[in-house]
Amino acid sequence: MRIAVMTDIHGNREAFQAVLTDLQGHTIDKIAVLGDIVGYGADPEWCCDRVQELAANGAIAVRGNHDHAAAVAPEAMSHLARTAIDWTRARLGGDQIGFLASLPLEALEGDILYVHASANDPAAWSYVTSDTKAAPSFRATKARLILCGHVHVPLLASSDIGGVVREQAFRPGLPIPLIASRRWLAVVGSVGQPRDGVAQAAWALVDTDRQELTFRRTPYDTAAAAARVRAAGLPEALAIRLLKGT
Repeated sequence: MRIAVMTDIHGNREAFQAVLTDLQGHTIDKIAVLGDIVGYGADPEWCCDRVQELAANGAIAVRGNHDHAAAVAPEAMSHLARTAIDWTRARLGGDQIGFLASLPLEALEGDILYVHASANDPAAWSYVTSDTKAAPSFRATKARLILCGHVHVPLLASSDIGGVVREQAFRPGLPIPLIASRRWLAVVGSVGQPRDGVAQAAWALVDTDRQELTFRRTPYDTAAAAARVRAAGLPEALAIRLLKGT
């Protein structure tokens, strides 16, 4: 099975559509969306509707902290994030809010765990930014592969049979063998607001037959996305982030 994994779309229609178009050039059996469908970007309704359609057709979808803040209850956030969430909440309809609120915090399918943030306490929204930060997730589940987002910067870590966790180097576009003697955790990166200095949508492709994972990047029209942020009256900093990928 080949699984396309996306996360942190953040209301960025241009980036999300570019990835969905990119998927048409690959053999994809399943799609997984790891939360933060909304927040920051200018098109939360469109992005929410597309994910709801994907979920209705069998995609996995879990809830992120921005989805939770928009549809369930306030979350501790920066002033910039709070401004965007308040704007987002006012744009969403009842069906969209209901969909976001209904999403689970995690999903286990086979030996793969899908979660927005750290697997050891999904509702705490902890950031997995290093091998040390990844260790609690490995201790919390027996899943062989943990897929998460939240950080907006791709990361790969693995745990050996003794529980020693190490960060692993990777190159976008090159398949990584998921060696059977180790367990793996991948922070996929962000579709709609990457923060690793690359202004392209980030996603991942998991091939369970080959036992490979590939981090991928998809170019999109960042200028158009930034223009929509400005036209919506959202903070200028959110437009600049899209142009710089930071």
